[in-house]
Amino acid sequence: MKRFFNLLFKEQKVNLLPNIFQNGYVKLINPLVELLIKMGVHPNWLTTFGLIFSFVSAVVLGLGYFFWGGIFIVMAGTCDLMDGRVARATGQGSVFGALYDSSLDRYSEVIMFFGACFYFVKNDMYITSIAVFIAVSGSLLVSYVRARSEGLGLQCKVGIMQRTERIVFMALGALLGDVTFLSPSYPISLIIAIWIIAILANFTAVQRLYHVWKDTYNESTRIEEKENN
Repeated sequence: MKRFFNLLFKEQKVNLLPNIFQNGYVKLINPLVELLIKMGVHPNWLTTFGLIFSFVSAVVLGLGYFFWGGIFIVMAGTCDLMDGRVARATGQGSVFGALYDSSLDRYSEVIMFFGACFYFVKNDMYITSIAVFIAVSGSLLVSYVRARSEGLGLQCKVGIMQRTERIVFMALGALLGDVTFLSPSYPISLIIAIWIIAILANFTAVQRLYHVWKDTYNESTRIEEKENN
């Protein structure tokens, strides 16, 4: 049975986003990061603006303006990417800043998904709205398992659908939403993105739980063997 779970939840990194895409975007925003550093912008301001952009994305998604919703999701994700880089480069990182960043990240995700859910409920697409709820639950649990594990002194960064992947999939689904209607009020790209997140985020949460169980199981086994010896 353990062999089966090892195969199912194998921890080899599966990149849903090609490295060339991630590295390319980081290089693209580097000039902006350097400008913000020169201007002395505090990283907490970037974190706050990320939340504001997420709120705006929720409003425009709820109104059915998917392309603009995707744009604001990208802007929110970019702020999230930059705040840590600015904090490290300027030495303005702090314990509170780390907590503030993590807390607002959770709010941003919930707000973003709420906008999509509002649209689907408004258009009587209840199955998809349930998928949004599943996606939100998985996303929060992915973050919670890591935070709780690290609070117990364990490392837990494994997983196929982490925050970056969730933001990118949601953004792409929204950006293409206006051109992928199968019928009125039915943005297929956004629906597909939400279902992918719903499935893989929850898979990632279980993957992390298994990772911690395996590590602590091996440790318990070693202690037991020492006591027997």
